This record gives sequence, C-alpha cells and structure tokens, in this order.
Amino acid sequence: MDEELRSLTERLRTEAGGSTVYDRLLDTDDLDTLAGVLTEAGQPLWARELAAFRLGVAGDRRAFEALVLLLNHRDPPRCASAAHALARLGDPRTARAAAALATNELRVAYALYPVRLLTALRAPEAVPALITTLRRRLRPHDPYRRVALACVEGLGELGDPRAVPVLDDALAHPALAEAAVHALARIPRPR
Repeated sequence: MDEELRSLTERLRTEAGGSTVYDRLLDTDDLDTLAGVLTEAGQPLWARELAAFRLGVAGDRRAFEALVLLLNHRDPPRCASAAHALARLGDPRTARAAAALATNELRVAYALYPVRLLTALRAPEAVPALITTLRRRLRPHDPYRRVALACVEGLGELGDPRAVPVLDDALAHPALAEAAVHALARIPRPR
C-alpha cells in the first residue's frame, strides 16, 4: 500500500467511526461507485475525500473538482492527500488550478500544498505562480514564512533563470536566506 494511501486510510477510518461505507469505498474497484459518492447528496467529507483520492490516483478525471476543493481545505492532511492525488491524476487543468490557489492572496494561509504541487508538476504555470507568491511573501512581518520557503525551494528545484531576481531579494530575509542561496546555486547561469 502506498504510504500516502495508508496515512489517508488511517485518518479517515477514525473519521468514519466504524462505518461500513468506509470499508466498501476502500475495497471497491468500481470507479463508478467511487464517482457516485462525489455526486450523491449528503455524503460525509471523509467519504468524498476517500472517493476523490482513489479516483485521482487511478487517473479518473471525475475526481478533479473534489480534489481541487480539498487542496484548498483548512486541514493540512486533506491538502496533502489532494496534492498527492492531483499529481497522479494527469488532468491538464491541475497546474492552472494550483497556480490560482497559490496566488490567491485571500487564501494564502492554505497555499503551501498548491505551491508544492506546482513544483512537482513542473508545468509552465509553476515558475510565474511561485515568483508571484514569493514576491508577496517578502513584505516585512509576513506571517506565511512556510509558504515563502516552499516557493524558494520550488524555484530552486525548477531551476528557471526567471526566478533569479526574486531569489536575490529573498537573500535579505534571514528565514529564507540559506534556502535562497541553495536555490540560486541550482539555477544555470549564462556564460
């Protein structure tokens, strides 16, 4: 069993409180049954999350909307499982959705997992979104240092020269300076 699936199932087993529906959703191989959970009224959040996750890792695009909603959830474990499933889904809308979530200043408190997902996807939207998000985090007394750090690390991993100016600016921030040095070292320089 995949580590992310194991973690998800342990967490959701507790939320399900011994429900037989939980076991049915975990054991079924019928993707239509899982997709039905996403459209049926009155389904609990744990059931929707389990169904969306399983559909996502199976590459079934019917999970896309539910996974994007979970990626922007206030509960970090839900965000993490959604990011994992979205990275495997293979839906071309994923990078655009993650970029919109990462750059939404009203939801910046929940931008950590969209930023990490953008880095993993390596899509064309990734570098511009990470630059935008990081630039906003470089304001004095910004409370979202974890988001800023994820942007710095992601930009280093992506290795795009467009990130050099914002990474240079990040050097002036003690909480980001070391990561910015490492990120800049990973970006190829023109000769």
